[in-house]
Amino acid sequence: MKKFLLFLVVLLCCLASAPRRVTWVAIGDSITYLNDHKDETGNRVTKGYLTLISEKYPRVEYINKGYNGWTSINIADKIETLELQKADVYTVFLGTNDWWQGKELGSISDYEQKTGTKTVYGAFRIINDKLKQLNKKARIILITPMQRGDFVYINNQKNNAFGSYKPKNGKNLEEFANAVLEIGKLEKIPVVDLFHESGMTHENMVNFKKLKDPATGDYKKYTYPEYTTIPFDPEKDEYPYPPEAIHMTYDGLHPSDKGYTIIADMVEKKWKGLR
Repeated sequence: MKKFLLFLVVLLCCLASAPRRVTWVAIGDSITYLNDHKDETGNRVTKGYLTLISEKYPRVEYINKGYNGWTSINIADKIETLELQKADVYTVFLGTNDWWQGKELGSISDYEQKTGTKTVYGAFRIINDKLKQLNKKARIILITPMQRGDFVYINNQKNNAFGSYKPKNGKNLEEFANAVLEIGKLEKIPVVDLFHESGMTHENMVNFKKLKDPATGDYKKYTYPEYTTIPFDPEKDEYPYPPEAIHMTYDGLHPSDKGYTIIADMVEKKWKGLR
């Protein structure tokens, strides 16, 4: 009996000292989604930011709620069908597709007045309110969109887009990043500012873009900003980003291992109590 009681005391002490599991729901677009779908990167990515953090901190268990091509407005519209669960931490990494798809940005008053999914600001209010409803004590971390170069999808060259070095539909991507920062300031919640503070810029999205010289027809390696002036024909040209072109991204938009490491490190710094 004494041995059993001693065993029970030791067991309870061990359980009491065991680190508490931390549940993390990561909401985002393809940059989040690809963490668990590396085959869709041509296996150019080894580990995304979710994996990097969870491997470094084994008590963290993540749930990937990244959706290819989705905007903040898509997420807000479908928020009740996404099967989001109560979690300790939520990250929200959206905005780049809102910019590219020409979604109405709106203003902070749309957020404050809960005007709904007509604007990005309004969509973020719906998202944040839902997360607070799920767990009012949860930590919410917002992540701004990162800068982007010329994107060419590795599995379909016809799916391509110019970078954030110029406006789309009269808006700069930086305005969408600044919206996330403004919401974070209003709500007094941390923001990972990839756009301004990550060091991932137009200059280092890729090492080069392999394109045909318009004068000779020969392939050359063009760096930024020169490559922005050289035409690319998805029907006839080779894929412009061979493996040696990989730098912060592997396709001009989606992070490489190096880019994901920067994202993971920056999220970690904003995640108080992670250590």
